[in-house]
Amino acid sequence: MRFPLSSGGFGSGGGGGAVNTRLVGLGVTALVGAAAFYKYALYNVEGGHRAVIFNRLVGVKPTVVPEGTHIRIPWIDVPIIYDVRAKPRSISTLTGSRDLQMVQITIRVLSRPDPRQLPVIYQTLGLDYDERVLPSIVNEVTKAVVAQFNASQLITQREQVSRLIQRNLIERAKDFNILLDDISITHLAFGKEYTAAVEAKQVAQQEAERGRFLVEKAMQDKKATIIRAQGEARSAKLIGDAMKSNPGFIELRRIEAARDIAQKIAKSSNKVFLDAGILQLQLDSSERDEDLVRALNANPGSKK
Repeated sequence: MRFPLSSGGFGSGGGGGAVNTRLVGLGVTALVGAAAFYKYALYNVEGGHRAVIFNRLVGVKPTVVPEGTHIRIPWIDVPIIYDVRAKPRSISTLTGSRDLQMVQITIRVLSRPDPRQLPVIYQTLGLDYDERVLPSIVNEVTKAVVAQFNASQLITQREQVSRLIQRNLIERAKDFNILLDDISITHLAFGKEYTAAVEAKQVAQQEAERGRFLVEKAMQDKKATIIRAQGEARSAKLIGDAMKSNPGFIELRRIEAARDIAQKIAKSSNKVFLDAGILQLQLDSSERDEDLVRALNANPGSKK
C-alpha cells in the first residue's frame, strides 16, 4: 500500500537542522562558560605563597588558602596573594653611643609574614607590611641597644651587640605578626673625628712601645758594657798577678800568639816565609847573652 507524500517530510527535515543549530549554540555557550569559569572561578596559589580571600559581602575571611588551584565565587571572592618566603632587607641607622660618639650602623634582616596571621596582617597593614613596619622597629631597637655601649665596645663586643639586637628585634616584630629568621650587623662606621682620634691613639701607643723598647735596649747594653768591663778588669788583674809570680808567663803568651799566627798562615792559599822576629819569638838581648855565656862555659872547646 502506498501513502501519499506530504509536506510534513520536508518539515521534519527543517526541524533537524534547527536542532543541530541549537546544539552548536549550546556547545559554543558551554565553551565560553568553561573559559569564563576557568578565568573567573578558579585561581592558583604558587609555591611559597598563601592567599587571603576578601568577600565583597562579608569582608576578609579568617581562613588562609594554601598552595594549589582553588574555586571562588566570581566577582564576589577576591584572592589576595602573599609571598611567605623570607626576604632580605638592609636598613641603615645613624645613632649615638653611650660616650656620645656618632655611629653609622647597617642591619640586614630576613623577614617573612606569619602565615597563620595573614588575614590580620591584610586588615591592619596591607600587602606592604614590611615597608611599613621594619624600618621603624629596626631603628628603634638599634638605637636603644647601641646607646648601652661605648664606641670602643661596639667593636670589641660586636657579637654581644648583635645578639642583643637580634633578641629585642624578634620580640618587637612579633607584635606585628612578622617573623625574623636572621639578623646581622653588616656595616659599622664612626665619625671622622673619632676615627682620627683612634688612629692618633694607635700611633701614640706604637711610639710609646718603640720608646720603651729603646730604653730597655739601652739598659741591657749598659749592663753588658759594665759586665764586660768588669771581666776585662778581672782578667787584667789576673794577668798582672801571673806576671809578678811567674816571669815566664809572657814568654808563654808569645809562644801561643806565634802558634795562632802560624796556623792561620798555613791555612792560607798564599804561602809566605817569615822569620822568628815577626812571629814574636825573639828573646830579650840580655837573655840571649846570658844563654850564650852559659853555653860557652859548658863547652870550653867551642871558644876556639
